[in-house]
Amino acid sequence: MSNSSSITQFLLLPFTDARELQLLHFWLFLGIYLAALLGNGLIITTIACDQHLHTPMYFFLLNLSLLDLGSISTTLPKSMANSLWDTRAISDTGCAAQLFLFVLLTSAEYFLLTIMSHDCYVAICKPLHYGTLLGSRACVHMAAAAWATGFLIALLHTANTFSLPLGKGNALDQFFCEIPQILKLSCSDACLRELGLVILGASGFFVCFVFILLSYVQIFRAVLRIPSEQGQHKAFSTCLPHQAIVSLYVSTAMFSHLKPPSISSPSLDLLVTVLYSVVPPAVNPLIYSMRNLELRDALTKLMAGFFSKSLNFSSSAYHS
Repeated sequence: MSNSSSITQFLLLPFTDARELQLLHFWLFLGIYLAALLGNGLIITTIACDQHLHTPMYFFLLNLSLLDLGSISTTLPKSMANSLWDTRAISDTGCAAQLFLFVLLTSAEYFLLTIMSHDCYVAICKPLHYGTLLGSRACVHMAAAAWATGFLIALLHTANTFSLPLGKGNALDQFFCEIPQILKLSCSDACLRELGLVILGASGFFVCFVFILLSYVQIFRAVLRIPSEQGQHKAFSTCLPHQAIVSLYVSTAMFSHLKPPSISSPSLDLLVTVLYSVVPPAVNPLIYSMRNLELRDALTKLMAGFFSKSLNFSSSAYHS
C-alpha cells in the first residue's frame, strides 16, 4: 500500500485524448486566460492610477481583481501546458501548491464578496456614516482579514489532505488538484478529519451567504423607499455588478459540490469545475466595466493617456 509520501507525481484528467482537440483546448484556454489577465490587469491599473477611484468600493474591487488573477493563474497555465505537451503529470509539490493557492484565493474571494455586500449596505442604507464606518484603516483591516482567513483555511486543508495515506493510485478525475479528488485516493479513515474541516468551512460559508442575503434585503427595502425612480435606478446600479458576481460564483460552486451523485460523471464534473474556477475570474472585469460608468470613464482616460504618450514618443523618436 502506497502513501502520500511515496507518490512523487499525480496524473490530471485530460480534456480529450485526440491531439487536435488538445490543441483546441490549449488555444481556447489561452484566449480565456489572456482575457482574464487583460481585464483584471486594466482594472487594477486604473484603480491604482486614478485618485478619484481611491474609495472603499474600488479598493475592494482591486483586491477582487488580484484574487481573480491569482485564482485563474493557479489552474489554467498547468492545464494548458499539459495539453500542449500531451502530458498529464503534475509533481506532488506542484499539486500541493496548486491546491493551497486555489483554496486560499477562492476562500478569500468569497469573504471579500461578503465584505463588499457590507460596503453596498452602508453606502445605501447609512450614507451619512459611510466615511466613519468604512475609513481607510477599516477597509485595509477587512481586506487583510479576508486574505488571512483564506490563508488559514488553505493551510489547514492542504496539511490535512496531504497527510492522508493514498493507496488508490495517483490519477485525479479533475484538470487541477482538488481536495475531493485527492480524498478519493485515500484508503484511510483519517479522511474523517478532512470531512470535519469541510463541515466547519461550509458552516462559515453559509454564515457569509446569510449575511449577504440579509444585507441585500436591507438594501432593497431602503431602495424601494427612495421616492424618485432615477434615485432607485442609481442605487440598484451601484450594487448590480456585485449581485451578478455573487450569483455567478455561488451558483456554480454550489452546483459543483452539491449536485446529486446520480447525475455525476467525469465529463459533467469537468465542465462544472470549469464554470466555477475559470469563468468568474474572466467574466468579473466585464461585469464591472459594463455596469460602472465611473470605472469606464477612468479606464477610457487611462487608455487615451497611454496612446497619447505612445504617439508622442514615436513622433519624437522619428524626428530625432
